[in-house]
Amino acid sequence: MYAIIKTGGKQFRVGVGDIIDVDNLGLESGSQVEFGDVLFVNDGSKAHVGEPTVAHFKVKAELVDAVLGPKVIAYKYKRRKGQSVKRGHRQQYSRVKITDIAAQKRA
Repeated sequence: MYAIIKTGGKQFRVGVGDIIDVDNLGLESGSQVEFGDVLFVNDGSKAHVGEPTVAHFKVKAELVDAVLGPKVIAYKYKRRKGQSVKRGHRQQYSRVKITDIAAQKRA
């Protein structure tokens, strides 16, 4: 069973037990997270396609840790002017472990 979720403007294909890095959620490690924007679910026998999201499906995860991405360097240079600027940036990510892909009961 796997699902495609959307979080932070990006889409991820996840299954139970997968560990992914998503944009910083600002939560403490060990806390539970629910992703409601489920775009697609395949349970092995049937595929559920969302329009735009699949109703009554949630992906539950546990926040493992907060991590830093690779360093990105922006370097600006103007030749013959003696002008250069070097700036660096490291993006913060939340590492989450997918614990469950579950259908919610319909009301």
